[in-house]
Amino acid sequence: MPDSRRIRIRKRAAVALSAAALLVCGAALSGCEASPGGGPKATARPSPSPSPSPAWDRSPASVAAVGDSITRGFDTCALLADCPEASWATGTDARVDSLALRLLGASALPARSWNLARSGARMADLPVQMAAAAARKPGLVTVMAGANDACRDSTALMTPVADFRASFEEAMRRLRVASPKSQVYVSSVPDLKRLWSVGRGNALGKQVWKLGICASMLGGADDLSPAAEQRRETVHGRVVAYNEVLRDVCAKDRLCRYDGGAVFAYRFTSRELSPWDWFHPSVGGQERLAEIAYRIITA
Repeated sequence: MPDSRRIRIRKRAAVALSAAALLVCGAALSGCEASPGGGPKATARPSPSPSPSPAWDRSPASVAAVGDSITRGFDTCALLADCPEASWATGTDARVDSLALRLLGASALPARSWNLARSGARMADLPVQMAAAAARKPGLVTVMAGANDACRDSTALMTPVADFRASFEEAMRRLRVASPKSQVYVSSVPDLKRLWSVGRGNALGKQVWKLGICASMLGGADDLSPAAEQRRETVHGRVVAYNEVLRDVCAKDRLCRYDGGAVFAYRFTSRELSPWDWFHPSVGGQERLAEIAYRIITA
């Protein structure tokens, strides 16, 4: 066979092979590119980009609050009574300038804010409260719970950390089932030992404490014996552990913001404690809580 004919046959074969390879690449839906020699070669399929995190809305259209006596404004206005109008989360009192008031404005509060907290509530009560909040499809849910889990008649009765975690996880699960787009702000539990150290300087406050307010921390307020100090340290350590749970569970939810321990770290002054029990926040203390929450939510 003449050399010129052999060359023409080789060229036609190379063209046919290249065309076949291109068809194979297209059928397999994989990327192909030309090789330096003119033929196609398969390339690695690019990895899919991770789903972007949902954008955080700094101006939610509604607010639901869950938690305990702090969110109910207990002992803020009167002895042993709730005062929800002075709540840091949803209150209407202009002196507090609550989170909802700052976010929504006064005219919107009746229709678009709900205080579902209950004085005396512990973390085990949060799933039911959260389900009630989720039913309203709020733009934001505020969570402040855990103080009553540490404030018991004795340290032996404090909520175990594992149970605390299970209850908070269940609360978040119930929210996500019914209201997957609601944002969540989680406050750390206040430093109960700090509140004891500030409030114990008031003689009237110590008399009120004898009624049974947070006995695990406040009982025997002036007792500085090793046993009493160890009891307070045990409560303090449990609060730290609770805050670690709040941080960790919140971190697993892309629409949840933990306060980073800001409330726990805040050094409440005597003027920021209730004049009725020197333990719960006063109007000024409620205002500080609202400020902390607003700063974190609008960051």
